[in-house]
This record gives sequence, structure tokens and C-alpha cells, in this order.
Amino acid sequence: MLLRRPLAAALTAGLLLLATACAGDDLDSDSADDPETSGSGEGTSVVIGSQSFDEAALVTAMYQQVLEAEGYQVETRLVDTRPAYLGEMPDAVQIAPEYVAGIVDQLNTDANGPDAAALSTSDAQETIDAGAALLEEKGLTLLDPSPAYSANGYFVSTEASPDVTALSDLKGQQVTLAAAPDCKGRADCEKGLVETYGIDVTLEPLGYASPETFQAVLDGEAQLGQTSTLDGTLEEQGLLLLEDDLGIQPAQNLVPAVSTAFLDEHPDVEEPLNALMAALDNDTLAELLVRVQVDRERAEDVAADFLASADLL
Repeated sequence: MLLRRPLAAALTAGLLLLATACAGDDLDSDSADDPETSGSGEGTSVVIGSQSFDEAALVTAMYQQVLEAEGYQVETRLVDTRPAYLGEMPDAVQIAPEYVAGIVDQLNTDANGPDAAALSTSDAQETIDAGAALLEEKGLTLLDPSPAYSANGYFVSTEASPDVTALSDLKGQQVTLAAAPDCKGRADCEKGLVETYGIDVTLEPLGYASPETFQAVLDGEAQLGQTSTLDGTLEEQGLLLLEDDLGIQPAQNLVPAVSTAFLDEHPDVEEPLNALMAALDNDTLAELLVRVQVDRERAEDVAADFLASADLL
């Protein structure tokens, strides 16, 4: 069944200015050449905003290629944090590869402050419904959520923490957490680790699954690092993904977020993006990520192989 949910709550003017000012530093733009297409985009320009970690970059490449096949001229902007591109939606950025709970809780925080109770649950549809008012205000629409699910994961060094296998094993301990800057105050990150697990956390904003985050844990400068639950690089680095045994991770199903106005003018973007979401599951996405993270293949090439094999181009 088709799911279309408007998204919400504009970010502050200051954040908009910050995102624009920082564009020269951390916005990686990639404008496509005129493609040979059989779609109905007819050369219409569209900007996709996303984060720069491997998983997001891979899914962004998939979005780009399926939209180019529809005739769109696609520019991608990969940044470090969600607020940087969300602040430019729905006008300067029209589409974002998103995660259900991530975007709903971000909009809730933007509208109601960092102490607002999380709207997300472990159920994707419940989370979308809970954020409906915020979604509408923002002027975005969520298309169909994917079965593929990728949540925040937290890892330790097996050498430094040989007896730690679950987050609850860290209860009462003082740890430095290497993570994304927007981890602070989030129920699925710093706030949840403190309030649910009773861990004394000092946040070191080194990035989500970034080389700096991995190195900090390996060097002992941080005891805990943040990555995706689908990360296939941990074992070979001597790192272990900890069990979220008290369940602070909500429904992080992949989902396209689209400017409602853009979607009204270009309804043909809906079908290919929904078909892409339906074709992805956790096993498939994890296998593709190994090619990017371990084999170091280009995300664009891995995306092209998958889309061709799934008859999505």
C-alpha cells in the first residue's frame, strides 16, 4: 500500500545559513551529464541531499541512477550531518534518502527542542503516523519505507574490552564515545546510552562511521564508537558491534523523503523510488556494503550493478 506522509517543522534560519556557509567545505556536489534516457523527467533538475558515510553514499548513488533513467538531471550533495541538508529542504534540496525514525525525530527536535520526547517507536508506520503533523509543516512527503533497516550501532575494541558484548555491560562506566555531532541529546544515541543504559558518556564528535571514529577506538582514545548495524568492516579491524540489549534503536527503515511540491509537479519520481525501496532488504544491502567498505569498490559502480541485476534501470 502506498505511503505518502508530508514531513515537517522548518529548521531555524541560523541553521539554514550555516548549511549554506559550510557548503564549500563539506558539500560534495556531483552534477550529471546529459544522460540517454527513456523516462519522463525531460531534463528537469533535482538535488538529492544525503550524508557522506558509505551506506548513505551507496543508497544516494542508487537514487541518482534511477532518477537519471527517468530523464532527470541529478545533483547530489553529501554532507556530514542530517541537519545540513534537511535545512535546505524542501526548496534547494528536493529529495533525500532517509531513515524513518531518524528524520521524524530530527524534525521533532527541531520543532520542540532537544528535550522533546522521541516520537519514534520500533514500528515504521507508527513512527510515520506519530510525526504526521511535523511532516506536513515541513512540506515533505515520505514514500514507501523499505524492508531494509539500518540503525545506529556501537562498537568496542575486542583487545581493549574483551568481556564486553552488549551495551548493558558498560553500565556505570565512564566512556568516551566517538560519534556523529548530532548524537548529543538523541534517544538512540548519547541520551539513550546515558538514561537507558546508565553509561557516563563523554561525546567526541568525530563522525558517523568515519575513519577518525574507528581510529579513536583502536587507539584507545575512545572506548565506544558509532557505526551502522550493517557495517561489514568491524571484525577485520578487531572491533565488535555490541548488542542493543535494552532496545534504544527505533524503526530505521530506509525511506525516500521528497519535497511535496516537487512530487506534485513530478509524480513520476514516485514509482522508481518505491520500486528501489521494495528491492532492498538487509541481506542485500549488507552484501553491497561489503563491496564498498571492504573491497573498496566505487559506490556508483556497486549501485549500477545492483540496479541492473534487479531490473530497476
